[in-house]
Amino acid sequence: MLQNWVVMPTCLPTVLRRCHTCASGRFRANGKFRVNANHKLIDAWLLVLCTTCGDTVKLTVLERVNVRSVRPALLDRMHDNDPALAAELLQDPVLLRRNRVALDWDSAWRLDTSGPDHPDPEVIDVSVRFAARIPVRPVRLIAEGCGLPRAEVERLIADGSLVSAVRLTGKLSGDFTFMLKRPGDRTPDLVPGEDC
Repeated sequence: MLQNWVVMPTCLPTVLRRCHTCASGRFRANGKFRVNANHKLIDAWLLVLCTTCGDTVKLTVLERVNVRSVRPALLDRMHDNDPALAAELLQDPVLLRRNRVALDWDSAWRLDTSGPDHPDPEVIDVSVRFAARIPVRPVRLIAEGCGLPRAEVERLIADGSLVSAVRLTGKLSGDFTFMLKRPGDRTPDLVPGEDC
């Protein structure tokens, strides 16, 4: 039975960066932008607030860019403080690298299985789609979606009952599929010399 699961963001992720005021390491984006034009050059920042002291830090989006090279729709979205644009920009690895920040997605996503809460774990073939680039451990997703302990999922991977074309250890942020084989579906080991 094929099921489709979706990893959905529920809010913007926490931005991990050291605060110069209180030494906290967590900032929250609220979708606010600051745009500054100087003659024909433009700078734009995404504003993030320290979760402890409320201090504001600017993440560079555009730096000394000619105004004519920026799409008007993008400028309008920044002037309107579009939260969807903030979510898109926080997905951009170039922006994260440029600003030397990382993201923490804990408590910022949910798994939508669009089916029974915990399907029969013996009959499962699943396609997992990510609505955003959220790095999650597949073992955690499978455990949550099937209602199994993580140790049981790891055991199923180790004994070959749970298979996928991608490595299920570590973290993934891209779409993948997996299949949990039924115990009766396994091909029995053949003894050399026996007829099938």
